[in-house]
Amino acid sequence: MRRMEQNIITVTAFAGDRLFASGQPAEVALALKAAAAMPGDVPLLAFNDRSGRQVDFDLSGTDAEIVARLAPAQDGADHGEPAARRGAGRPKLGVVAREVTLLPRHWQWLAEQPGGASVTLRKLVDAARAADAGKAAARTAQQAADRFMAAMLGNRPGYEEAARALYAGNRDRFLAVSEPWPADLRDHARRLAEPAFG
Repeated sequence: MRRMEQNIITVTAFAGDRLFASGQPAEVALALKAAAAMPGDVPLLAFNDRSGRQVDFDLSGTDAEIVARLAPAQDGADHGEPAARRGAGRPKLGVVAREVTLLPRHWQWLAEQPGGASVTLRKLVDAARAADAGKAAARTAQQAADRFMAAMLGNRPGYEEAARALYAGNRDRFLAVSEPWPADLRDHARRLAEPAFG
């Protein structure tokens, strides 16, 4: 069973080739639980709309227990780390301490910068993130769309060509190759891929 991804914004579920439910994780999980109790053998699969990864919900227990499991974690636990015990000292500002390994000349340069090493490193990271923002968003969209397509459309004609068009940034080719796919799957793949063509 897959580990539940943190920070899921929305989820889209499919019953075979048809869109089944879309929305907040708790809403979709409850819809999947209700559908699982009904007769039928149509596979129900849910996907994280941000990453394109399949999501496996723990549907055991009552509806309230399912919703509670999917509630956003508090006090830093949403980063996959346990909440830190509050104690004396500086207030928690969302800072995470990690080890950084640099050469002596790097440490020397950082020590000479106004504000010290931490401030300088934060500024360098923020500048790099800002410079790469468009490329990162396109890369994230490509990966999300491709994960979804591989899971739901990997055996369909045109998948490989659509994936090549996606990574090449060729929107027109991607739309043309994906046109024959089942409408709900095609439309969702296109929605995930759209930022890649920005």
